[in-house]
Amino acid sequence: MEDAAPDTAPRKRGGRDARRQDRSGPRAGLGCAYIQRGIPTYDVMGEENLQKIEAAADRILAETGIEFRDDPEALALWARAGAKVRGTLVTFEPGMLREIARTAPPVFTQHARNPANNVEIGGKNVVFAPAYGSPFVMDLDRGRRFGTLEDFENFIKLAQASPWFHHSGGTICEPTDVAVNKRHLDMIYAHIRYSDRAFLGSVTAAERAADSVEMARILFGTEFAAQNCVIMGNFNVNSPLVWDGTMTNGMREYARAGQGTVLVPFILGGAMGPVTSAGAIAQSLAETLAGCALTQLERPGAPVVFGNFLSSMSLRSGSPTFGTPEPAIGSMVIGQLARRLNLPLRCSGNFTTSKLPDAQAMTEGTMSMLAAVHCGANFVLHSAGFLDGLLSMSYEKFMLDADLCGALHSYLKGVQVDDDQLAVNAFAEVGPGNHFFGCAHTMKHYETAFWDSELADNEPFEKWEANGSVDAATRANRLWKKRLAEYEAPALDAGTDEALREFVTRRKSAVADMWY
Repeated sequence: MEDAAPDTAPRKRGGRDARRQDRSGPRAGLGCAYIQRGIPTYDVMGEENLQKIEAAADRILAETGIEFRDDPEALALWARAGAKVRGTLVTFEPGMLREIARTAPPVFTQHARNPANNVEIGGKNVVFAPAYGSPFVMDLDRGRRFGTLEDFENFIKLAQASPWFHHSGGTICEPTDVAVNKRHLDMIYAHIRYSDRAFLGSVTAAERAADSVEMARILFGTEFAAQNCVIMGNFNVNSPLVWDGTMTNGMREYARAGQGTVLVPFILGGAMGPVTSAGAIAQSLAETLAGCALTQLERPGAPVVFGNFLSSMSLRSGSPTFGTPEPAIGSMVIGQLARRLNLPLRCSGNFTTSKLPDAQAMTEGTMSMLAAVHCGANFVLHSAGFLDGLLSMSYEKFMLDADLCGALHSYLKGVQVDDDQLAVNAFAEVGPGNHFFGCAHTMKHYETAFWDSELADNEPFEKWEANGSVDAATRANRLWKKRLAEYEAPALDAGTDEALREFVTRRKSAVADMWY
C-alpha cells in the first residue's frame, strides 16, 4: 500500500485497569509514540579525557586498522575513499571517518504501518524496544526451553499490548522450530501482522536482508519505501577490529535501499577487548565509526545509529557478566562521544546474568537501563525480557521490565514548573496542619499525578498475606497470560496481507530447508 494510513481504531475500555492505563500511558503524558526527554543527558567526562579517547581510537584506526572480510565491494569503497587497503586490512588517516560520517542524519523517522506509531530516532527522543537474539525462552510454568515461532509471536503481542514500548524490535527470540534460512520470513511477517509499530529486519545473510527490505516495500509501497526509512537492521561488529562480510553485505543492502542500520560492537572486557573501560571505549569508537562511515560510502544520507554494547566478565571463571557498574558508566562516555559525532545513539539496555526474574535481575537491569536513559540513548534495544546473559527471553521478566519502562517514561519527563504545579493556591486552601487529600488541586491532578505500576503490591502486609503472599514474578506470570488472552491484532489491509503471504510462500519454496 502506498500510504501507511492508520488502520486501527481506539476501542472502548472500562474499569480500574482501563482508567489506570488511560492516566499512565505514554500518549497521555507525552502526546506521541516515543519519549521526548525532559531531563538533560549527563556528561561524566571532561574535554581533555574525551580528546584522549578520540586520539586513541584514531591511533587504532591508523596503526592497527580494521579487517573487512569477505566483502570485496566494501574494500573497493574504502580504496576509492582514500583509505589504505592491504588485503582485507584497512587503515584510516585521523579524522577521515568522522568526515565521511557527517552525511548521516542526526535525527530520522522510522515509519510504522500505523503513522501514529512513527518514531523519531535521535536528538532528545528515546525509543524502547524489546530484547533481541535469545535462542531460549523461559517462564515459571515450563522453565527454560528453545524458542519457537509461537513464543516469538507471543512476545510481539505482549509488546504491542503494552503502552511502554515504542518499537516492535527484531529477533525477540529465535524460532528454532523453523529452518534457519527461512525463519526470517516468518519473523518479519509476524511483526507486520501482530504489531503496527516500527520493526527490525533480518541481518544474518545478505539475501535475508534483501528479503526484509522487500517485505517492507510490500507493506509500505515501493515509492514510499524509496523515500523513507521503513525498516532497520541491527548489525554487530566481530570484535576485536573485524567487520565480516555477513554483516557488511547486509548493512550495505539496507543502506543502499535508504533504510536504517544500527551498528553495534559487542565487547566483553578481557575477551574481545581490554579489561580497562577507557581502552574498551576507544575500541568501540573505532569499530562503530568505521561501520557508520561505510554505510555513508554506500549511500550518503542513509540513516545510521551509532551503537554500543560494553560488557564485563568474571576474570576468575571467564563467564560474561551483565548489568555491572563499569559498562554502565562506560555507556555514559559513549553517549558523549556519539553527541560529538552528531549521530543517533543505541546504548545500554536491560542487562542481567541472572537465571530467574529475581532481585539480581532487576538490580542489574535497572542499573543498565538508568545508564541508557542518562547517557542519552535514542534507541534502547534490550529494554525488556533479557535474562541469562541474553541466552533466554523470560515472559515474567518481560512484564517486570515493561513496568520499569513505564516508570522511566515519568522519570524522563522531569519536573514541570509553573503556577499550577507549584500549587501555592493549594497551600492557601489547606492551611497549616491539615491534609491535601480533598483540596481542589489534589482533585484536579489525582488521576495523573503519579505513575501507577501494574505489578507492584502496595497493600498493607496483612492484606498481601491474606491474598496469598504473592511475589512479583508470580504477579508477572499472571499478567502476561492475561495480556495474551485479551490480545487483538491490529487490522491489516487484506490485499497487503495476501501479498506478504504470497512472497513468504514463494521465497520458502525456492530453497531447501537449512537447519544450521
